[in-house]
Amino acid sequence: MESNTSTNRLFDESFLRKLESLTLISRHMRSGQLQGERRSTKRGQSIEFADYRTYVPGDDFRLVDWNAYARLEKFFLKLFVEEEDLTVHFLIDTSRSMDWPPESSGESIHKLTYTQKAVGALGYIALASFDRVTISTFADTIIHASPPRRGKHQAFSLFNFLTTLTTNGTTCLNQSLIQYVAQARNPGPILIFSDLFDTGSTTNTNSSSLRRGRGCGLWSKGLMALLARRFEITLVHILSPDEINPTLNGDLRLIDIETDSAVELTADVDAVLRYKKGLTTWQNEIRQWCIQRGIMYVSVSTDKPFEELIFSFMQKRGILR
Repeated sequence: MESNTSTNRLFDESFLRKLESLTLISRHMRSGQLQGERRSTKRGQSIEFADYRTYVPGDDFRLVDWNAYARLEKFFLKLFVEEEDLTVHFLIDTSRSMDWPPESSGESIHKLTYTQKAVGALGYIALASFDRVTISTFADTIIHASPPRRGKHQAFSLFNFLTTLTTNGTTCLNQSLIQYVAQARNPGPILIFSDLFDTGSTTNTNSSSLRRGRGCGLWSKGLMALLARRFEITLVHILSPDEINPTLNGDLRLIDIETDSAVELTADVDAVLRYKKGLTTWQNEIRQWCIQRGIMYVSVSTDKPFEELIFSFMQKRGILR
C-alpha cells in the first residue's frame, strides 16, 4: 500500500500488515451480493468441490460431470462451495461525553480517539477480507453515514473519514438505533462503540433503566429492532480509567459534559465506593441482558494497550480470529 498522511495518524504500515492475518467472525452465514472470501452454506460456483446433485432441466450443462455420466449414464451436476461477502456495520457514539478526558491532559487516551483506532483496525480487517464496510456516527440521532466501502484500496478513504470525526450533542442510543434499522441495508455484524452515558440513563443504575428506560434510556427497543432485522450485535462499552476508578476527593461541583447540569457532592471514601459498586452493577445488568438475547457485550478501558485489544482481547472474546 502507498504511504498516506491520513494513515499515519492511525497506524503504521507494519501494523496494517499484522491486521491482514485476522478475520472478523460472523456467527451466521448469509448470502452476499458479490463473491468475497468467506465460506457460505450455499452451493455455488467457486473452485472448491462440495457435492453432487441430480441434473434437472434448465441446469447449466457446463456443470455436468461427464465422467460420472460415462460410468453411470446419468447426469449429475458438480456443486462447489460458494464464497460470500458480508456488510460489516460500525456505529460510533460522537456525543460530547466521548470527548473525555481532554487530550491536553495527557492522563489517558481520549475515548473518541481510542474508538477511531479500534474501528479503523477492525474496518481494515474487514476490507482485507473483501467484506463491505459502512460506518455511521450518532448522538441523539444518526449524524454521519459513510458510503459502503469494499477492498483494501478503500482503506485510506475509511481512515480519512474516521480522522475527521468530532464530538457534539447528547446521547440517545435508542432513537439512533431505531433510525439506523429503518435505513440500513444488508444486515450483518454490527459493532456499536459507545460509553453508554445516555441522557436518559446516566442517573439510574438499577436494572429498570435498561428494561423500561427513561426517555432515550430505553435501549431495549433499538437493540431488539436490530435483532429483528438479524443484525449480529456487538456492544463495545468504552470507558476511561478515571470513569472506572475515580480519584476525586473533597467537596466538588461536577458538571455533566453533555447536559451542562451540575451536582454538588462530597467525594469521600464511601461515596467513591458507592459509585464503583453502582458502575459494576450497571455493567453486569447490561451484560446479562445482552447474554440472554445473543448480544455480545464487551467493556473496554482506554488504558488497555491498543495492540493487546486487537491481537488478544478481541480474539479471546470471539470477535476476531
